[in-house]
Amino acid sequence: MAVYVDDAIWRWKGRKWCHLMADGEAELHRFAHRLGIHRLSYQGPPKTAAPHYDITGLERDRALRMGALSISRREVVALYRKVRVRKGALQAAE
Repeated sequence: MAVYVDDAIWRWKGRKWCHLMADGEAELHRFAHRLGIHRLSYQGPPKTAAPHYDITGLERDRALRMGALSISRREVVALYRKVRVRKGALQAAE
């Protein structure tokens, strides 16, 4: 399993932001915890289809030093499709 940060950095509220994603949700939460990201920052079902955290550019740099892999916009879209929770799957789990 791996953890990823995209290189699609955007500006919002005076900071640069990107996405922290992983092959699995448990790995994503473990890495975010090690990175010092609070669980309240998590964005996943039902709010969004793909589990992720929005992180700042500074947190991105630290994540890369901790072993996260940098991925392109095209790669993040492919990862999003791989890890997204489809509506039917979410309903089946309820």
